[in-house]
Amino acid sequence: MTVVTPIRQRKALLGRVAGSPDWRHDAGRTARRELPAEAATMSQILTSTGTTTATAPHAATTSTRSAYAPLAVDVLAPLGGYFLLHSALGLSQVAALGLASVIPAARTVLGLLRERRLNTWAALMLTVNLLGLVLAGVTGDARLMIAKDGLLSGAVGLAVLASVAAGRPLMSGVLMPFLTKGDRLRTAAWERLAGGRAAGSRAFRRHERAFSAIWGLALSGECAARVTGAFTLPVSTMAWLSTVFLVAAILVAAVLGRAAADPMEKLVRAEAAALPEPAAA
Repeated sequence: MTVVTPIRQRKALLGRVAGSPDWRHDAGRTARRELPAEAATMSQILTSTGTTTATAPHAATTSTRSAYAPLAVDVLAPLGGYFLLHSALGLSQVAALGLASVIPAARTVLGLLRERRLNTWAALMLTVNLLGLVLAGVTGDARLMIAKDGLLSGAVGLAVLASVAAGRPLMSGVLMPFLTKGDRLRTAAWERLAGGRAAGSRAFRRHERAFSAIWGLALSGECAARVTGAFTLPVSTMAWLSTVFLVAAILVAAVLGRAAADPMEKLVRAEAAALPEPAAA
């Protein structure tokens, strides 16, 4: 026994040095014992880099879509539906306006019943469509036909100005997605600034009212210009000039509105930078 044991120990040692199956087996077991800790570390690295990087753009894209969704449903869907039904499918103006009013009417009713608040843009589009139905009966006079289109944009302009006077600027719902860009921190910063809970709230609200006032005045001015031109200029001139009035009003409002939108964006960025980063999911 005293002779055999050292021989076996030397063989085992030589086998390990030579890379025998026994040694590889032992090494494999050692590697498997050490693997979970290394794998856990690597998993944390991947989670903090690759996974977060892949998930963050998806979350931002989802937030951006959700920010623009109400505007698309309340404004773009009724307008697009009307032009599609009337111009593309050939429905009468009354039928197209009636069908295009279904979405804003449903949104207005649901907002009152489920959320106990008035969906302002849906209600405004519904009002414009109903006014269009009333004015649709005006036929036979080309000047009245041109003037009634101006009355619709004038109704929107007056509603925007009334919202400014009431302290609830209507164009803020249009501007917010463009400034927050679906970012959660920017959205929270906007809400704090608009809600009077931030240091820059007073300046933010002033610019907010100014932005809506600019658009309200531009649309109201377009209405006045179109109605005046309808009864003072030749019909052949107003047939194309009325569109120029509308495009010019939108461009003027967009350019002048930057004087209010740019300071608002700076305030949103500054407030968002001061907010703590959201916890990782």
